[in-house]
Amino acid sequence: MSEGDSIGESVHGKPSVVYRFFSRLGQIYQSWLDKSTPYTAVRWIVTLGLSFIYMIRVYLLQGWYIVTYALGIYHLNLFIAFLSPKVDPSLLEDSDDGPSLPTRQNEEFRPFIRRLPEFKFWHSATKGILVAMACTFFEAFNVPVFWPILVMYFIMLFCITMKRQIKHMIKYRYIPFTHGKRKYKGKEDVGKTFAS
Repeated sequence: MSEGDSIGESVHGKPSVVYRFFSRLGQIYQSWLDKSTPYTAVRWIVTLGLSFIYMIRVYLLQGWYIVTYALGIYHLNLFIAFLSPKVDPSLLEDSDDGPSLPTRQNEEFRPFIRRLPEFKFWHSATKGILVAMACTFFEAFNVPVFWPILVMYFIMLFCITMKRQIKHMIKYRYIPFTHGKRKYKGKEDVGKTFAS
């Protein structure tokens, strides 16, 4: 290989200006993502605000229904992955070489691990809204369709998909939502201290 064959390197072996610019931009973006991690409610409020702005834009423009439908299907796909366990118990039913969700009270407690973690769900949903918003600036994506059919099809698809997911949750007895760490009650503290 010659001296400039590596990705991002200029002829003299140093990273090119373009590569350094995009590398630095990626670092700044990752830094902002890392800072936003603990603020779950704020992140979702911003995403809902973006979604609301997008819906108003589509309503005022009276178009881009295919883009909106694709965004809805994408969000449904993300939501199903968010509700699903990382290791599907139906696949483990036939083989005994992996952990499974507990089905009886006396089995070991294993916390629910999602296929798509909350942060990645939020990040992907927000990126999807921003991409859909960018698509509304291009007339090529404004395909004329009869939007009530898309709405009815989406509602039907949502109901069928959620019914299948709920049946799966009932069959394998898992709940994808937890309300914090379990608290066990011990003996009450009587307030006596030991003197040494």
